[in-house]
Amino acid sequence: MKTKIIILAAATLGLASATAYAQEGTVNGAAGGAITGAIVGGPVGAAVGGVAGAIVGTAIDPPPQRVVTYVQQQPAPQSVVVEQPVAVGKPIPTDVVLTPVPEDQRYAYAVVNEQRVIVDPQTHTVVQVIQ
Repeated sequence: MKTKIIILAAATLGLASATAYAQEGTVNGAAGGAITGAIVGGPVGAAVGGVAGAIVGTAIDPPPQRVVTYVQQQPAPQSVVVEQPVAVGKPIPTDVVLTPVPEDQRYAYAVVNEQRVIVDPQTHTVVQVIQ
């Protein structure tokens, strides 16, 4: 029984780490979650913690400072008004026109509800609201 659990944990961690190459935040989240999970629940805890950490790490990893600086220095596009509040980790409507960040194609930006937001252009998820 223990062998099956260890194999399952290793396979799950392998899957989590293979998908973690997509973003640095995912790697950091998976590693932190796996370590915490291993301490609390052994191999099964490591597997569960690694997957949970990968998900959370992706959601809250802020963009590099050079991206923030670039967005702050650009002329503001016209603000778009949306009904829902703008928050990190929440998507903005797909009809909001995004301006790509040339230095880092993983990010784009827009002005929504009078706030500059940095967005993942593939998912339209807000990664940072610039105050």
